[in-house]
Amino acid sequence: MDSSGKIRRVLWYTLILNLAVAGAKIAYGYLSDSISMTADGFHSMLDGSSNVIGLIGIWMASQPPDESHPYGHRKFETFASLAIAGFLFITCFEILKKSLYRFITPNHPESTITSFVIMGITLSVNIAVMLYEKKKGRELKSSFLIADSMHTMSDIFVSISVIITLIAIKIGYPMLDAVAAAGITIIIGRTGYRIVIESSDVLMDASVIDGDRIKDVIMAVKGVKECHKIRTRGMQGHIYVDLHVKVDPEMSINDAHDISYFVEQELKKRFAEITDVVVHIEPYRQNSKAATLSNK
Repeated sequence: MDSSGKIRRVLWYTLILNLAVAGAKIAYGYLSDSISMTADGFHSMLDGSSNVIGLIGIWMASQPPDESHPYGHRKFETFASLAIAGFLFITCFEILKKSLYRFITPNHPESTITSFVIMGITLSVNIAVMLYEKKKGRELKSSFLIADSMHTMSDIFVSISVIITLIAIKIGYPMLDAVAAAGITIIIGRTGYRIVIESSDVLMDASVIDGDRIKDVIMAVKGVKECHKIRTRGMQGHIYVDLHVKVDPEMSINDAHDISYFVEQELKKRFAEITDVVVHIEPYRQNSKAATLSNK
């Protein structure tokens, strides 16, 4: 099975678990009239929605390059990550709206042993899902799985705050339910913001690998006199590099081509996430810098 197939399998597993967790929280949240627990349930439901988006996005990203998309379709995975952020921001709005309504029309939600049992079980499931997705995201070099694990991590913090709220309700402070729900939006919004920033870096072709690290590898290749104009872009597991290498001007075209080949192979050996390297060969002139300075 290729990497995209493995990623989709991970998403199917997490989708089933997220839907089960969401159903339990929402059902009992409505029964007990707990806004924070219901909000947490809808947050978990969005985890499931993001899994569906991920399944579609990963399938589209796995399509091979074609005439219109010679670099492939990998950025569909990044668009899917942005969709997760969009869902998170919608969740923030809905929770804030419910919290404001609770302040205007005070109510007394229930806090029972069943509430704690449900939250304890779902919290354990969320922790397991987060660790599993994060591990697989790193193994499969999937930016979406890593983003989705961040989404699930926010769900863990939300669940912990709900448990604290249930304790507060138990000891006689029911309004803390609405306060905690409002606080949950900060956690969710911060997670969405981080996903937007990281996804934007990919879409805007931000530098991925420090140029000095790449230069150190290239300068160790025999025949390379100088290296400059190093640029990197892409996403985790699929990084593109282009650079300029200066060689002896008396060198034959065949030898210069061999150097560019060795440069590419050394970079791919050193950085496993690099998938493509474009090397521009230039003639090296030892006194070019001095001549440039004298002309200024």
